[in-house]
Amino acid sequence: MRSTVHFLVPDGFDDPAQPSGGNYYDLRISDGLPEFGWRVRTWRVPGCWPRPDVRAGSTVAAVTAEIPDDAVVFVDGIIASALPEVFVPVAERVRLVVLMHMPLAEMAGDLRDAKNRAHEVLSAAAATITTSCWTRGQLLSAHGLPREQVHVVHPGSDTAELAPTREDGRLLLCVSAVAEHKGHDTLVSALDHIADLPWHCTFAGPLDREHQFVDRLRRQLDNSRVADRVTFVGTLAGAELSKQYAAADLVVLASKVESYGMVLGEALARGIPVVTTEVGGIPEAVGTAADGTIPGLLVESGDVSALAEALARWLEDAQLRHQLRTAARDRRRSLPTWRSSTERVAEVLAGVAG
Repeated sequence: MRSTVHFLVPDGFDDPAQPSGGNYYDLRISDGLPEFGWRVRTWRVPGCWPRPDVRAGSTVAAVTAEIPDDAVVFVDGIIASALPEVFVPVAERVRLVVLMHMPLAEMAGDLRDAKNRAHEVLSAAAATITTSCWTRGQLLSAHGLPREQVHVVHPGSDTAELAPTREDGRLLLCVSAVAEHKGHDTLVSALDHIADLPWHCTFAGPLDREHQFVDRLRRQLDNSRVADRVTFVGTLAGAELSKQYAAADLVVLASKVESYGMVLGEALARGIPVVTTEVGGIPEAVGTAADGTIPGLLVESGDVSALAEALARWLEDAQLRHQLRTAARDRRRSLPTWRSSTERVAEVLAGVAG
């Protein structure tokens, strides 16, 4: 007889038109848990997370009221940390596990209030799962949680074909929602710095998350020397996204905040090196080859000159390109898989249930 886990996720978490690292993580874990003995009851919760209105809060309260006592309840942290008034009392009668993709619901208005609300829920939970060691460290530091109750389960990567090797390395790809915290403005400035070098950059990701930022970014491009060398392709998934990876020589991510950086794993799974920022859990996602070589170049977040220099090194140094490609192809062999990640989540749930 399988155990049942009640999994509360944002409505639309499996919608390809609403891609995010958190949504994809939730989907893959939900799909994989039955292999490890868990029957998953998925509760899709509508709402503007992490800023729920009264109706969303009432919906969550109604959902949790239907869950029987002593059940294992697994909740996406973007929902749980926003509603301590619901989940703290619920934690007294169920076995609550919170999945924190990010350290705090920092986008939910007042940071202090968001931190306090998250603290209430995490302190009441039987266990917390984070997607990086960095996030775990942030939670332990901010909330004083028992170390044995906070677990790391890195996102997995799917096996993929190696991307073709083109010697000049000119085709750059940035995969992420076009939003301020992803650093597209920094990347555009860096690309403008290297306008005299041959390259083309594709931005693949939703354009509807932050309309004002997208408008500013387009104006920034219009005032640059490289407007005709940056292409926006919008939201892609499945085969269409795989085609973009196959056409890329280098994946670039200029994030200002990042708990892990799943697109970096997707790139490395194809043997594609990366240029990215050294923030949050990104160094964990990039990792190293067996010999300790980093399969990419890491720079300080927001440093336009450093990012431009890293991109110029990639474009101008054939030996460096060969070194990074070799490291990326080696790193792909040590990336966590979605099966291994799901197995680890299953172990945490079993420990709570036991």
